[in-house]
Amino acid sequence: MTEYGRGQGSEPWHPHDPLYGDGGWGGQQPHDGSQPYGGQPQHYPQQPQQQYGDWSQGQQPGYGHGQYPYYDEQGQQQYAGHAQQQYQQQGAWDATGAHGQVPYTPDPGDPYGRQPGAYGGEQPDLYGTDDAYPPPEPPGRRRPELDPELDPEAVPEEETHPFFTGADDDDDDEHELADRSTKRGKGKKPAKGKKRRTGCACMVVVLVFGGGLGGVGYYGYKFYQNRFGTAPDYAGSGNGEQITVVIPKGAGGWTIGDKLKEAGVVESAAAFVSAMQANPDGKTLQDGVYTLQKHMSAASAVQLMLSPKSRSNLIIAEGLRNTAVYNLIDARLGVAAGTTAGIAKKEYKQLGLPAWALNHANLKDPLEGFLYPSSYAVTKGQKPEDVLKSMVSQASAKYQELGLADKAKALGLDSPWQLLTVASLAQAEGTSHDDFRKMAEVVYNRLQPENPQTYGRLEFDSTYNYVKNQSKIDLSVTELRKYDNPYNTYFVKGLPPGPIDNPGEEAIQGALNPTHDGWYYFISMDGKTSQFTKTLAEHEKLVNEWNASRNKG
Repeated sequence: MTEYGRGQGSEPWHPHDPLYGDGGWGGQQPHDGSQPYGGQPQHYPQQPQQQYGDWSQGQQPGYGHGQYPYYDEQGQQQYAGHAQQQYQQQGAWDATGAHGQVPYTPDPGDPYGRQPGAYGGEQPDLYGTDDAYPPPEPPGRRRPELDPELDPEAVPEEETHPFFTGADDDDDDEHELADRSTKRGKGKKPAKGKKRRTGCACMVVVLVFGGGLGGVGYYGYKFYQNRFGTAPDYAGSGNGEQITVVIPKGAGGWTIGDKLKEAGVVESAAAFVSAMQANPDGKTLQDGVYTLQKHMSAASAVQLMLSPKSRSNLIIAEGLRNTAVYNLIDARLGVAAGTTAGIAKKEYKQLGLPAWALNHANLKDPLEGFLYPSSYAVTKGQKPEDVLKSMVSQASAKYQELGLADKAKALGLDSPWQLLTVASLAQAEGTSHDDFRKMAEVVYNRLQPENPQTYGRLEFDSTYNYVKNQSKIDLSVTELRKYDNPYNTYFVKGLPPGPIDNPGEEAIQGALNPTHDGWYYFISMDGKTSQFTKTLAEHEKLVNEWNASRNKG
């Protein structure tokens, strides 16, 4: 068999067939009905009839006598020789038998069968239908079949979302046009650069989610270790290297533990909190400056902080005057004497005083009464103004807490400033809580202008001593009455211009809650306790007794 199923004895194709003839697929057969090859009929040698014994249905054709085509007047193709090619079945009867050869009926769907065929408009073109098999073509005109792998519709679509491509959302229109072009494309493979961008985008997503999960796991583990695991802790009482740690006011166990861990004193805050809770006195730890050692066990750090040996705070005692406090600050900071006093005089309005403590006349020191007695973390390197600010801030907070501004009017005073001044007088003259309450009553009673004992004069020695910056007890009444100064309550009536010291909380509470027993006079017989009287005669009797005891000594 040759190409397209034609053997040596097959009929030629119709002259109107573009593939008519066998001259290298290039020649054209005549269309005028003449015979090829010079008008002579083309004869094909008769081939032996082939039989296939295995086929019982007789559908394998054999080749009969030679035939050649010719055309009648109507243009119908006829064949010389046998009118119809015969096919012999295996096991058929011979010519003398009763059974003759059965003619083979051509397949009606075979365009190359032997049914009469007209090329032109008389019969439909079987190659022109949608379901027809494509007609054969010469080798020079053949086109290779498309590889399904290169089919644009068979190629998986690439992700074009900006999340995977790394492009901006503003380029969506361009991406849509590119996608359409790709889908209508000519089998081109996607660009490798896009695949790389898609892979990078996926890798970024993996890294982000992986890093997030890793971070959550790490901090979750640390949280579990800090709260439920065994807290890391040093062993022993330190490595001998001393360090100063400042614990702020109001700090709790965890805050203290964090401060100590940052300073290298303990290994973990959790270990310190556990040791502080295990110590019966752990809750009494206060703010301040502590001198400790590095690499201490938590238990030893708690024990040392509870000892006075570790405390290095600046302590301001109740009743100290500002002049004494300034000296203490200078010494602690290692600055020249008078440095803090000079800053207080120049910058007192910028140190945080409340509005009711400003703009008072004839004051010796505007900060008097606002350097609140307490313990302060003061170390070298700090600025004097910062230390003063912390003291003023603590005093203002305490006075607001005790309600000085709200209770002054109820006590017959004009302002919380006067109430603070009364508290400073009670602090200067009293020695105990009971003394403070009685001493405050003495002040309130003597302030009454028509009182029958002093007629509005306080006559406190402490006010004179404040002006003189001294603390004497042997003072002449004659001398006191002659000294003209607004702070000298022997010379002027009413309260002094402002506080004369820094009262503590007990003295302030005494000024807020005085007794109501009618006390006008007081005297301390032993320097530790005071005796109160209601009349001048009772008071003079006690004075004589005190003088007699001194003469005997």
